[in-house]
Amino acid sequence: MAPVTAVRGNNDKGPWAEAISETEVLQVGEVYIYVVHSLAELDLDPVAAGFQVIVSGHSHQPSVEERDGVLYVNPGSAGPRRFKLPIAAAELRIADGSVQAEVVELRVASAA
Repeated sequence: MAPVTAVRGNNDKGPWAEAISETEVLQVGEVYIYVVHSLAELDLDPVAAGFQVIVSGHSHQPSVEERDGVLYVNPGSAGPRRFKLPIAAAELRIADGSVQAEVVELRVASAA
């Protein structure tokens, strides 16, 4: 679908995880996106730093929320079901410097 950018989460431990960054910065056109596992680890002011989108996922609770002109997106978990949360991903639509986000619940065929 698209290139994948991943960051290290709280359970990503061991030598294999050392090559994965704790944060990433992406630019799509004029839009800057900051990726961090947990919002508790957000160590900057997104508005002052010029970010339009913050993507995080620690809670696995899918959500899209705008605060102070910054879009906060948690895509949820696209892997095995976590707790009683939906299996989901998020879609960012970026055009002409603006961003829209939508959580997409994924339908998973049950094992028979």
